[in-house]
Amino acid sequence: MTWVDDNKDKAYRDYQRGMKYKDIAEKYGVSLNTVKSWKKRYGWTREKGAHKTKGVHTKGAPIGNKNAAGHGPPKGNQNAIVHGFFSKYIPQETLEIMGMLDEKSPADLIWDQIIIQYAAIIRAQQIMFVTDKNEMIKEIKKEKETWGENSRGSETEWEFQFAWDRQATFLNAQSRAMSELRSLIKQFNELAHEDDERRLKLEQMQLNIDKTKAKIKEITNESNPDDRTIIINNEDEMRRILNERNQNNRPD
Repeated sequence: MTWVDDNKDKAYRDYQRGMKYKDIAEKYGVSLNTVKSWKKRYGWTREKGAHKTKGVHTKGAPIGNKNAAGHGPPKGNQNAIVHGFFSKYIPQETLEIMGMLDEKSPADLIWDQIIIQYAAIIRAQQIMFVTDKNEMIKEIKKEKETWGENSRGSETEWEFQFAWDRQATFLNAQSRAMSELRSLIKQFNELAHEDDERRLKLEQMQLNIDKTKAKIKEITNESNPDDRTIIINNEDEMRRILNERNQNNRPD
């Protein structure tokens, strides 16, 4: 059960006992509109004869007392104010997500970003996979019809992307993604507790990143600096360029 579901069920029981919307919102750290939307969406009903529960005023500290300075209000108290402000401008679904995030620390939020970023890096390996150095992708770049006095024809412009083009693009993208990941890991280590078990996972992740970066540097140094995407206007030109590439790739 999620944080929202658990608190929604508890809030419903309070509503059945006669608690006011405002008091429910303050108790569970959500906006007044969120409580009203729960009632409408899930068909909340009150028990017959249930009396409205009044908020109980507890004795607070004298005016000017600073004993609580730096400790903040009880959990949920400030959240009700913040979510009440946002509820005027943000969709209900977004507010519910914000409610779930209230329980997360800054380190937890950065950890989630680390996992997402690392998964994207692994996923890119499959998307940009190149079968061999002779792999080629052929795409139409431009088409147009030509007209003469007694003839009609067409002209097609093709764009060919060779394996080394895709590999170079992939390596650049991976390098940027891993730099961002390293930055997130650094932030997490600064915020997380020394005994946080996730630090061990990051050590292994860091080793994988360093190994991959070293491989990227090695491949980049071996690649031809003249590799580039070539625009070709006809099949004969394509054959000529492919023959030149094959000649250059042959071992001496």
